[in-house]
Amino acid sequence: MSTPYRYVHSPGCLGCALAASAGRLLPALGPNGSAGDWQDAANESAAHESSERPADKPSGEAAAASAAPAPGARPAAGDEIAWLITGGGQAVPADSPRLGGGGGGPLRPRRLVIRAATVIDGTGAPPIGPVDIAVEGGRIVEARAVGHPGAPITMPRPAAGDHEIDASGCTVLPGFVDAHAHIGFPQQARHGPLAPTDYVYKLWLAHGVTSVREVGSINGLAWTLEQARQAEEGAIAAPHITPYALFPLPEYVHLTPDQARAWVQAVARSGAQGVKFLGAQPETMKAALDEAGRLGLGSACHHAQMSVARMNVLDTAGWGLKSLEHWYGLPEAMFTDRTVQDYPADYNYNNEQDRFGEAGRLWLQAAEPGSARWREVIERLLALDFSIVPTFTVYEAARDEMRARRQDWHDDYTWPGVWDFYQPHRDAHGSFWFHWTTQHEIAWRRNFQRWMAFVNEYKNRGGRVCAGSDSGFIYNLYGFGFVRELELLQEAGFHPLEAIRAATLKSAQLLGRDGDAGSVEVGKRADLVILDQNPLANTKALYGTGAIRLNDATGRAERVGGVRTTIVGGVVHDAKALLADVKALVVAEKQRRAGQGG
Repeated sequence: MSTPYRYVHSPGCLGCALAASAGRLLPALGPNGSAGDWQDAANESAAHESSERPADKPSGEAAAASAAPAPGARPAAGDEIAWLITGGGQAVPADSPRLGGGGGGPLRPRRLVIRAATVIDGTGAPPIGPVDIAVEGGRIVEARAVGHPGAPITMPRPAAGDHEIDASGCTVLPGFVDAHAHIGFPQQARHGPLAPTDYVYKLWLAHGVTSVREVGSINGLAWTLEQARQAEEGAIAAPHITPYALFPLPEYVHLTPDQARAWVQAVARSGAQGVKFLGAQPETMKAALDEAGRLGLGSACHHAQMSVARMNVLDTAGWGLKSLEHWYGLPEAMFTDRTVQDYPADYNYNNEQDRFGEAGRLWLQAAEPGSARWREVIERLLALDFSIVPTFTVYEAARDEMRARRQDWHDDYTWPGVWDFYQPHRDAHGSFWFHWTTQHEIAWRRNFQRWMAFVNEYKNRGGRVCAGSDSGFIYNLYGFGFVRELELLQEAGFHPLEAIRAATLKSAQLLGRDGDAGSVEVGKRADLVILDQNPLANTKALYGTGAIRLNDATGRAERVGGVRTTIVGGVVHDAKALLADVKALVVAEKQRRAGQGG
């Protein structure tokens, strides 16, 4: 097993590192903020990295080898957040093992045929079966009903394949699309080696996640683009990756509108497929969104409190923003008796408990459900074909911290460094349990009720709601957290078929990949999920740990379900084997820690 990398933090606190690093960012833009200035900076950075990269190392190891920047080195566009968090260094997970050769691993049949499945196609249509599905060249070439339940199959069937799967009694779904994902987070390196990409990707695949939108490329845009390339080529066991670059944080970097356009042009040239914002100066944000739209890039925004008083979701959506992440910016658009959140006098945004604690009181400061302002906001967003990615799952711990902390899978599947990152820390994002009270949880439960009511009504009115997990934070684990999002969408009022559609076709539409993914249809990429339970009857059957039920024959409780097979572009992965690999990685890391005394 390769050893994940740790970044070398500069002496002093994170704030000092951020301040020191931020001062090195603006010179990269040049005096006029032209596209050429950004390109020159990017080229200089790439040239330095290339000169330092050993030819025989994979990209993750190469990035670690060149982590110490040369004097005067500057981050390329899209790499700023990794630069800031690591104090000018770099933190990247160890690379996944390359596939191919030596036997084992996933199957790559020339022609794959799945027989007698019950299919949930992702469009909102009800299940149908038995259905045979044939795959060639990574694409679905046939998908046809071949009979009726409980009756012999007498209809013509697709020709034999060189690999066949008997899916009688099983459900087949489209591969899931996690519309809000991160491949780790550099801050986790303070707590030991970062979880390797193999760990993250296999947890996703084991839960049927075959595509992810990496909103922010927090490990660095260049690194994420390389991961996306390897995944697309089938060189590693991973979902398809759609990389978004993170726009520089306004708390640390000021960009003029011209500089913002130049930055967007630079990340587009690098290969980013979208831009993630947390805010900016309004004119800068407007220019960046306009440029992203002109270039055909996607855009997403977490309307952070440091900018939302100047622009809520109605402003940014009107400027061309494509999706709202979480919910920030929505309540602020529905204020009727105030213009800013009711912050207490001692509030400090950089205090994580202040930030999350007061966020839990925000929805009740907004307009009532069904009010004129509530309806107006929905109507204006609908007119813009706007998407909402609520990520309920990453906030659920705020309403019940104990439940989140003791979830079934943590003991066996949570990477030790990720577990440590979840614990209360003053300077770790989302680790806000400094003194989390019953009163905080009650406020958050009320917050959820209003939030869920808005999301459900937006869906009912025809709005696009997508499933995203934001895993890796707040006791929310890759794969498992995505399944929990499907449960929470149902709590909000979604029919199970609507929740599955949010996790497949709707999210694929947001990524601009609905011609390739998101539904079981001829001509689309063969991204498929097979399990031996009915997820409409019990969504828990999608968890890697399965669902618990009483076996009346034995009188004992047993676990049933869990994804059986995940197919990515026609490549067949044994989901149970993937989970076993993850468990072995966690055991090995725990043993390594024990051997080092901690």
